Amino acid sequence: MSNPVNYFEIGTPDPAAAGAFYSGMFDWPVGPPSDAAYSMVDGDHGGLWDTSAMGGGSWAIFYVQVDDVAASLARAVELGATVAVPLVDNGAIEFAHLLDPQGSRFGIWRPKAP
Repeated sequence: MSNPVNYFEIGTPDPAAAGAFYSGMFDWPVGPPSDAAYSMVDGDHGGLWDTSAMGGGSWAIFYVQVDDVAASLARAVELGATVAVPLVDNGAIEFAHLLDPQGSRFGIWRPKAP
C-alpha cells in the first residue's frame, strides 16, 4: 500500500480520563504531555491531544501517510472533504485533519527529513 495507515490520534478535552481509559483498556503507555499539550501513546504509535485550548473537540482518528500533505489536502477537498484542521508544519511533521463527505474525521501526514 503506497499510502499506509500508520498512526492514530485521540483528541479530548480531558486527556487524564482518556489516558486512563485507553491505558486500562489496551495497556497502552501514555507519555507526559509536551508543551503543545500532546502525549505520545505506546511509544510513537499514536498520540493523545488535549483539545481544551482549541474548542474541546473529541475524536479518535487514523492517519494516512502521504508524500505531499498540501497536494493531498487539495485533492481531498476536490473529492468533497471538508478541512477540520488546516495544514500544520510543526518542524518534524506536516499534518492536517479532514472530514470525508460523510462526516468521518481522518488525518493525513508526512514526516519531514531531519
